Amino acid sequence: MVETKHEQSIGSSIAAHTVPREDGLEWVKKDSRRFLRANIRVSDLDHTIKFYTEFFGMKVLSRKDFPEEKYSNAVVGFGPQETNFVLGLTSYHNAMDNLDVGTAFDHFGITTQDIYNTVEKIRANGGVITREPRPLTEGGTSIFAFVKDPNGYSFELIQRPPTPEPLCQICINVFDIDRSIEFYNKSLGMNLLHPKFNATEQQYTIAMLGYGSNFTETTIIELKYNYNVTQCTRGNGYAQVAIGTNDVYKSAAAVELVTKELGGKLIRPPGPIPKTKTKITASLDTDGFQTVLVDNQDYLKELKKQ
Repeated sequence: MVETKHEQSIGSSIAAHTVPREDGLEWVKKDSRRFLRANIRVSDLDHTIKFYTEFFGMKVLSRKDFPEEKYSNAVVGFGPQETNFVLGLTSYHNAMDNLDVGTAFDHFGITTQDIYNTVEKIRANGGVITREPRPLTEGGTSIFAFVKDPNGYSFELIQRPPTPEPLCQICINVFDIDRSIEFYNKSLGMNLLHPKFNATEQQYTIAMLGYGSNFTETTIIELKYNYNVTQCTRGNGYAQVAIGTNDVYKSAAAVELVTKELGGKLIRPPGPIPKTKTKITASLDTDGFQTVLVDNQDYLKELKKQ
């Protein structure tokens, strides 16, 4: 088999920073990582911002229009980008294709101290409530609801006391949950923060992974396996999640090791973005979801320029 130039580029970028397998995977666990942002496409940027700020309580952290490139984007969240997980919103001007959220991406999660009031505000303003506030099972203590934003993205509202990360969850649908858990643990250094939960009556299994030790105080990736579902549509809405790292080269080397064992793919060699000089690397997990690893210091420097 002949390597493509792209594959050769990835190989040579990693080769210069190669570390032994065990050392590389151990380094991932010691790396300083956090969720930075998730990027999604939206149909109407103004309408989306209004919904997120008025009903979810987010703030607009930045907004830029690029008329020559025919798109606009904004960053929204519950706190500064320097410390909090945020959402990046992109709207394309005069797009030839329509937004398609698809079925592979499941939902985002947001905490609220008053779930009933939040749901009623959304309902009163014509919002779509897909699950009324209630526990998962009779007698359960965790109360949650589901609503849809103007684009069709699903948001889980979770009744919870004040938390450092109100934007607390990304849920994606996977086909082999054990393999996915292993992939996120080994290649991205995430911990299983809650044992796998089998919702037999609802026909799914979930696992919660992230950084730290308490899933109620941090952002998590929720992996969801739906029983008897064999196909999902990717759509063009959810783009990727960005995660900070102290070394994109070592991170890429670790991802490359894990993809050879479990699947997935490194799709961007580690190195600086030509325009901003921010060092990144990017990969696909075993179900095709993209993660971008961003140099921590470069990320902070780029934010100071805004």
